[in-house]
Amino acid sequence: AGAAHVAAGRRSRFPAPVKGAKPGPNLAPGSDPSVLPSDVLIADRSNNRLLIVSPTGKTVWSFPRPGDLAPGQRFLIPDDAFFSPDGRYIIATEEDDQVVSIIDLATHRIVWRYGTPGTPGSGPNHLWNPDDAMILPDGDVVVADIKNCSILFLKPHQQVPVARIGANTNYCYHQPPLRFGSPNGAFPLKDHNLLVTEINGDWVDEMTPAGKVLWSAHPPGASYPSDTNEVGPNRYLTADYSNPGQVIEFNRQGQLLWRYGPATGPGSMNQPSLCVPVPTDGDVLCNDDLNDRVIVIDPRTNKIVWQYGHKGVPGTAPGYLHQPDGVDLVPPYSLDIRNAKN
Repeated sequence: AGAAHVAAGRRSRFPAPVKGAKPGPNLAPGSDPSVLPSDVLIADRSNNRLLIVSPTGKTVWSFPRPGDLAPGQRFLIPDDAFFSPDGRYIIATEEDDQVVSIIDLATHRIVWRYGTPGTPGSGPNHLWNPDDAMILPDGDVVVADIKNCSILFLKPHQQVPVARIGANTNYCYHQPPLRFGSPNGAFPLKDHNLLVTEINGDWVDEMTPAGKVLWSAHPPGASYPSDTNEVGPNRYLTADYSNPGQVIEFNRQGQLLWRYGPATGPGSMNQPSLCVPVPTDGDVLCNDDLNDRVIVIDPRTNKIVWQYGHKGVPGTAPGYLHQPDGVDLVPPYSLDIRNAKN
């Protein structure tokens, strides 16, 4: 993949949504396509595939298609997927297969992979339940190495880590930067620091890339915080991977700013693992994993205003998902590009 050069204002290869477009048959009734500024990338975990879905519910890109994988390659259990800062690549974390893959969006080819498929470990070219790999503006890759209790920095085309923050041990507890309590996300911030989420102890930490801890806080009310990321100055969003699940917005002082978490009914969530802000209107995009759907929540009304997938009904046909575990917006609204511009 080489260095990921930031192209400010770079056009997406996917057309902008048509204003006033009506929802297609693959969306849940009541969905409003206008709440999304772009198509949505979905890591459809238990279907072993990536999808890009338009706001109207049409699949516009998928991986792997027949012939996309080289002889002997496999693509299993994509846990998360994000666009690179230049919008040319997708980086996918195959957590339970112990690998991270970079996929060329145009050619549908895996162009780099770190990890030994199916073999967990802590040495060179090994990971142990990696999560949320992301490409940084300088082209390096950062990944939370959950069961090695550490944050790993990788360089594409190399199979030896550039750096590691943490103990590289499977004895995980909250003691950053020496070790982490099973870190399940290390998300870049607008100031280019990292926001680390720790499962054990329910911690979120901001730290510099060199490992200096700036603050730590508990997301209020979260029993299993997942994939915390930045909404704005001193505003952070975490998914509570529980049943019923929650979305929680808080600040570095650990104060609750907003919460969504119906206990029952069509709006209730079952183990959501990632929620990201929609930058154009303040809505929140989430994968509701065990409800087999991706949703957009309007925080002003606490209502679901867009849904792809059938709640609690897994499938492979258009309009269906099976335990989706990751989302990103298509450039220029993707998480990495928004942060890289700063």
